[in-house]
Parts: sequence; C-alpha cells; structure tokens
Amino acid sequence: MLALAGILGSAALSQAPDDPGKRINLWDGGVPGFENRAAIPEESASYWTKSVNNPSITYFAPWPGRETGTAVIVVPGGAHEFLVTTTEGADVARWFTQRGVAAFVLRYRLSRQKDQPWTIDNSRQDTERAVRLVRSRAQEFGIDPHRVGIIGFSAGGELARMTLLSAPVPPPGNGDAVDALSARPDFGILVFPGPMKADEHITSSSPPLLLSAASDDTCCSQPVIDLMEAYRKANASAELHLYAAGGHAYNMGESTPMVSLRNWPDRITDWMTDRGLLHRRGK
Repeated sequence: MLALAGILGSAALSQAPDDPGKRINLWDGGVPGFENRAAIPEESASYWTKSVNNPSITYFAPWPGRETGTAVIVVPGGAHEFLVTTTEGADVARWFTQRGVAAFVLRYRLSRQKDQPWTIDNSRQDTERAVRLVRSRAQEFGIDPHRVGIIGFSAGGELARMTLLSAPVPPPGNGDAVDALSARPDFGILVFPGPMKADEHITSSSPPLLLSAASDDTCCSQPVIDLMEAYRKANASAELHLYAAGGHAYNMGESTPMVSLRNWPDRITDWMTDRGLLHRRGK
C-alpha cells in the first residue's frame, strides 16, 4: 500500500481526467418545505457557484482497479457567500479518485449570500444529509458505510467540523429513512477551517482528524490549534500540520509558491494510508 502512496504524489493531480461527475440531489423534488425553490437556477462563473436552492452532491467514481471502499464528502469554502467548486471542489474530488476513494462534492445552501433565505442550520442540514445519503447508497457506490469521511476548506471546514463534532440539527420536514442514518463522518480532514463552530463534546472516540493551516493565516490558523489541544486533552486521534507561511486558501497546493504547501497533499495520502483507508478492497 505504501508503494501506491509513492506513485501517486501531489504531481498526479494534474493528470486527473476532466470528469464532470454525476449530480445527485440531496432530496427528491427539493428541500422539504422549500420545494418551490428547487427550480431556481444556480449561478456559476470562473471558479465559483452560488444561489444554491436545490442542494446536491456530485459523485466522482474512483479510478477502475484502485477502489478502496472509502468515501469522502468534499465541502468547498467561500465565506458562506459562494462555493469554490473548482479548486476546493471538483479538483479535490479527482485527486481522491486517483487514490481509489469515491468523492462527493457538496453544493450547500449559503447562509451569507445576499437575498437568500438560508441560515447556517440549513447549511448544516445539507452537510449532514450528504453523509447520510452516501451511507444509504453505499452498496450502489461500492463503499463501506463505516468508511465515509469528510474534507472541508475554510467555511466548508466549519461545516465539516460541526458535522464531525456536534449533535446534528433536525432535518427539514418530517424526515425520511435516509435521515434515520448516522450523520457523523468516520474521519475528517479540516483545511484552514474558519472559527465558527457549534457546541462540541470531544472524547477519545471522536472521529480521527487531519488538520492543516498556515501559521500566518490570521483567520484560520487558531481553530486547528484549538482542535489539536482539545483532541490531545481527550486522548483522541489528531494530526496537525501547521506551516510557517502560506496564508489562506492554498487548497491542494496548486498555485502556491511554497514548496511545503505544494507537497502538503502527500500528508493526506500518508495519513489515510496509515489508517488503512487507502488499502484496495480485498487486499
């Protein structure tokens, strides 16, 4: 398995096929109680998407022959005003699929976009629904329902943190069979997550975390330090990579001059390999 990690280094990101993925709505017919908004079109340009009224996941299948049975929900950032659906979304998903991981890019409702009715609890509902929905279709996607993780960037890191460490919010409407499943991911990767959080109860059995930020990120370096301290106090499993410089939004190292940050995605490969998450199915 370590050989696979060596072959698929950070440079492999540029070799991923231009797979657009498959969109899957989180709720058939729209969000319960807001079905009349489902047909309102999203807005997208360049690297961003906003005006999400019918939240969804976009499925990217693992490369044939490399399937691990592991899945990850990718939660883009964008200050809760828009979604960085390229370098914090589809590009990240393709990186994971090369390593045999099924990836699902979440398009969630935005609580800070002007003239939108959504709250942060609506964003949390979408994130929790994504985890539940992937678990509910584990057989279809060829994944282990107990190996469903989450990776979040910036504002997406806030939502990932809440989903990992806080009690779920009530689902919209009356709920359904999907909502009866656990919304807690089995592992989490938080990349320069913002400071917003909900009530947390961290114990030795909290999901394992991989944390990454740059020390000179005035917004988002302290949250990973705080989480690392809380995990250590609880004797829970966490690994922190706090880089000397690089600021915010270095993502998967695609456009930073810092060599350490260009190579930082290799730490994801190392961490997941050490936890058996990149072992090929049946191996």
